[in-house]
Amino acid sequence: MDVASYDLLSTAVLLLDGQARVEHANTAAEELFSISRRQLAGQRVHTLFGEDAALAERLPDAIGGKFGILRQDLVIDRRGDQVAVSLAIVPLHRQPWAALLEVRVIEHHILLDRHQQLSKELTAQRESLRNLAHEVKNPLGGIRGAAQLLDVELGPGALHEYTQVIIAEADRLAGLVDRLIAPQGETLRKTRFNIHEICERVYRLVGMEFPAIEFIRDYDASVPDLSGDFERLLQALLNMVRNAAQALTESPPVRSSRLVLRTRIGRQLLLAAHQAKLGVVVSVIDNGPGVPLHLHDKIFHPLVTGRASGTGLGLSLAQDFVEQHGGIVEFDSQAGRTEFRMILPLEQ
Repeated sequence: MDVASYDLLSTAVLLLDGQARVEHANTAAEELFSISRRQLAGQRVHTLFGEDAALAERLPDAIGGKFGILRQDLVIDRRGDQVAVSLAIVPLHRQPWAALLEVRVIEHHILLDRHQQLSKELTAQRESLRNLAHEVKNPLGGIRGAAQLLDVELGPGALHEYTQVIIAEADRLAGLVDRLIAPQGETLRKTRFNIHEICERVYRLVGMEFPAIEFIRDYDASVPDLSGDFERLLQALLNMVRNAAQALTESPPVRSSRLVLRTRIGRQLLLAAHQAKLGVVVSVIDNGPGVPLHLHDKIFHPLVTGRASGTGLGLSLAQDFVEQHGGIVEFDSQAGRTEFRMILPLEQ
């Protein structure tokens, strides 16, 4: 693509060299940053985004093609206003430049509307499912009780196996029902703790369960303690990491399975109903097949799953527990790289 052609685009485009310096900027980039392309040339690109440490750290790998296309949302200062933008860093091959950075402005109200709509949909669906679960629980207990009585009457023998199957399946369904009912009406048991305590517990649990997966822990030691319900946030992250591990092991392996558990401080984060000045972002990144495109808009809905053996409750409950803390779970996915992010505000 000729350099002049980029000026026809409505989104800001920066062409970078191997050291993440700007070599060329289009007209939209000049307007976004209020700087001429001559002044932009030679600047290290992360300085244009408020010296974002996480972006600066990931840039070399992104330019080198480690992430494929790296996408990241953040907030920049634009003529005194805080503006949410979405970045896409595309490594280039056999081109005069090492990478292309596209910057799209996310309208604040659009993003908030999207989060709020998702929250309303999930609340309505969970309420319906909980009502249904209450209706199912009593007859399910009757089925289990009848199977136990029948098992006693039949005594040892070939038919004993069938009654045990009925009892086991009734227990499994009862557990599913309990998981649907449990979050409703419970109050948070808040304590102060460091998010890395949860990360390490999850790492040990899932690491033992899936020894074939390579786990990488990439923690930001500067993340401060937060106030929250330890058990619920532990369950939320456990569901996210286990979901990623199961996706890796249930898909045909095309490379060594890798799962990254990463923490970062985030600033000016857009959550379900407000913007947080400071928060912690816990990312679960895997190199699996990705979330099927037809599930992108409903992956957090109860009983929706892309796995044959999944229940569709893990991510829904994770979103529920995180929302109870004023946060949100979001994701980006493509074949070879899926990232789920648990975003929690650090001020209440």
